[in-house]
Amino acid sequence: MIKLGEKIVHSRVFILIIGFLLLIPAFIGFIKTRVNYDILSYLPKDIETMVGQDILVDEFGTGAFSMFVVEGMEDKDVSALKSKIEQVNHVEKVIWYDSFADLSIPKEMLPDKLYEAFNNDENHATLMAIIFDETTSADGTMDAIEEIRSISNKQCFLSGMSAVVTDTKNLSEKEMPMYICIAVLLCAVVLAITMDSVMIPIVFLISIGMAILYNLGTNVFWGEISYITKALAAVLQLGVTLDYSIFLWHSYKAQQQEYEDKGEAMAHAIADTISSVVGSSITTVAGFIALCFMTFTLGLDLGVVMAKGVILGVLSCVTILPSLILVFDKAIEKTTHKVILPEFKGLGKFIAKHYLVFVVLFIIILIPAVYGYKNTDVYYNLDSTLPKDLDSIQANQTLEKDFEMNSTHMLLLSNDMKDKDIRLLMADIEKIDGVKFCLGLDSILGAGIPSDFVPQIFTSALKSENWQMVLVGSEYKVASDEVNNQCTEIEKVIDHYNADNMLVGEAPCTKDLIKITDKDFSTVSAVSIGVIFIIILFVFGSISLPVVLVAVIEFAIFINMGIPYFTGTTLPFIASIVIGTIQLGATVDYAILMTNKYKKNRLAGAEKLSAVSTACQESIQSIVVSALTFFAATFGVGVYSNIDLISSLCVLMARGAVISMGAVIFVLPSMFMLFDKIIMLRYRKKMQHNVRVANS
Repeated sequence: MIKLGEKIVHSRVFILIIGFLLLIPAFIGFIKTRVNYDILSYLPKDIETMVGQDILVDEFGTGAFSMFVVEGMEDKDVSALKSKIEQVNHVEKVIWYDSFADLSIPKEMLPDKLYEAFNNDENHATLMAIIFDETTSADGTMDAIEEIRSISNKQCFLSGMSAVVTDTKNLSEKEMPMYICIAVLLCAVVLAITMDSVMIPIVFLISIGMAILYNLGTNVFWGEISYITKALAAVLQLGVTLDYSIFLWHSYKAQQQEYEDKGEAMAHAIADTISSVVGSSITTVAGFIALCFMTFTLGLDLGVVMAKGVILGVLSCVTILPSLILVFDKAIEKTTHKVILPEFKGLGKFIAKHYLVFVVLFIIILIPAVYGYKNTDVYYNLDSTLPKDLDSIQANQTLEKDFEMNSTHMLLLSNDMKDKDIRLLMADIEKIDGVKFCLGLDSILGAGIPSDFVPQIFTSALKSENWQMVLVGSEYKVASDEVNNQCTEIEKVIDHYNADNMLVGEAPCTKDLIKITDKDFSTVSAVSIGVIFIIILFVFGSISLPVVLVAVIEFAIFINMGIPYFTGTTLPFIASIVIGTIQLGATVDYAILMTNKYKKNRLAGAEKLSAVSTACQESIQSIVVSALTFFAATFGVGVYSNIDLISSLCVLMARGAVISMGAVIFVLPSMFMLFDKIIMLRYRKKMQHNVRVANS
């Protein structure tokens, strides 16, 4: 490792030139990487709702569907607006009254259920269906949404998942630059307090910033990433890899005490950092890799990007950062100052002496923490993640107010079915609680209107070579128990008539999401705990230490995830799945750091109390700095973001870092005191040998 360190030092100027040149393709890759704003698209492709979505695209030329509410407008003006919307690129069809009857024919001649479904006389509102030729979150669909809004007025409201996705995109693109600015600013403040030079935080942030851009740029090979991954990748990478820079700096300062030549000191610091940081980063990478085991592939998206980010962060720490430090050595020296962070003198000894108090507190806190952890409410309705003043949210509220509709399902009925059976099926579905309407071709043809009278635009919109589409309006909100039960009842009905029939739409997809992510929660938790347990087992060669370390961090996770229950906070579903894994992978390093010192002290012959108190005291400052930087990188974003999905994740990560810090500083030493005999059974022979050597 020393030779590698020497080569890096010798090639520092070349490394920086290459490093800065690589920013160019990285930036291009970052710009070229598509961002996916549709969370539901990460559902497994082989489930029925997703197969049905593919059929909609392949056979009906659509993957997206929106309801358009028009209030207080004359029919001729509505018709003119409809004509304009039909000219919008990527709008496949617009279905309204004049799609199948001339405006000269009174609307009252429509079948009653068709009239009531699409008209509200009290609010003088009418409803049209807009069908797009691309999927819900396709760029073309979102562009069409923006154009439709531009040609409409304040009396018009465009609802549906595509509108929500479009607003999510606009809001996240507006906020994301601020995420970086806030995280960098707060991290700079923490580093200014904890470091001994004004210049060194700038050097750290340049190095990590380059690694972040490399990570975001290489996502272009992945094809696309979710907006959640894009929003979190930079702040998370900053939070979890800043430790490595701090370790290199401290090691470099220590090596300067032994080597007068700064290049030689840095070479040894690099070698020391590689040995320590690579081992430390493995647990963090393992935590992110655990997310890849989710069936809901958003976990794979976030896991791969963040694991890659940690690896790039390590590489940057041992190549670019040492080069920057040596190049800016004079500026760093000129801006040195006294470290403001206190040394917490005597705290380690106090904790070790009063360990039983902390063990009792551990037991007392654990019970409500686990209860809260298991009972914290989560929500799955993606509307709930956005501010209420957005166009899409207001449109959905208007749809509910004017037409008592909260969601729209689509039935794909096999053309093998007889017309009589289709009518019976639709009649059965209309009897299900909360169904506002059930409309298909039969809603018109059944009224005695000859099929030749129905325009081709209408029949092609609802019938293909193999399938017939039926629209089902629901009074129930997406992700509610009521709509999930409704979907179950609808599935029973359509399967009774033909096993090939399918139910698709936002509500059925969200129902699948709930089922899948419930399973993913258990899988990811088990995988992350198991993998990190094995890593710690391999590092320490002890079964008892992994149990103690993982238990302490899981205790911190229980507290973090249990707090929302007692504060009455409902979390977005993804938070309950990923936070535990991220917190475990990112903060178990605090416990490993203290454990290494404790083990070293005991093997050197120190008594239990002395070994634990010294290990705790020597670790406190490093743990506090690490936790504060993680907190700084995430907390500000959590407070600032108006997207609850991002805000909740960042607040949980920030709070989790602080809670893990407290658990490791106060609970872990107490566990060492309590289980010292069991822990040291594995090392007894080695400890006795070291004591004999020391005495001789």
